[in-house]
Amino acid sequence: MMSGLAELRLLEALVVVGGAKRVLEIGTFTGVVAMAMASALPDDGRVVTLERDQGNAEVARRHFEASGYQDRIELIVGDAMQTLPTLAGPFDLVYIDAWKADYPDYYEAVVPKLAPRGVIVADNLFRNGAVLDPSVNDEGSRAMREFARQVQADERMNNVLLTVGDGLMLAWRKNPLG
Repeated sequence: MMSGLAELRLLEALVVVGGAKRVLEIGTFTGVVAMAMASALPDDGRVVTLERDQGNAEVARRHFEASGYQDRIELIVGDAMQTLPTLAGPFDLVYIDAWKADYPDYYEAVVPKLAPRGVIVADNLFRNGAVLDPSVNDEGSRAMREFARQVQADERMNNVLLTVGDGLMLAWRKNPLG
């Protein structure tokens, strides 16, 4: 349930090479991804991370305080679908790793908040192979299939599916500067 080292390093690299200053994370869990991205931000950079579960949020807060990056991380506790409309963009990087059934809705909520050269990174596209198995029909696997089709069909965006971790989908605007 936690991102691996290769994924963390890729996210750090995306922050650095993209010159990110504002990052949005949907799904905090223990806070390891937020801390990794915060460590790669400039001093005036900011990670806004959304977590629905109060217990996870408490664990993440303790980790943030111990990390030395707590001044770069804002943790918001609540349902992401209720919180997202209240957040002002633009975000240079958006990382999605939360309730799988809501991925299609998260995507539609964050695309308008994406900076012109911003990138969306979505985790768990493979769901341990379940997404690729048509006999698996649980809510999360169905949503991930729908999400992949949605991103692929989006005329505004380019995308690539990477075999890092449990499958990472990256999406960015086709014409970032006009």
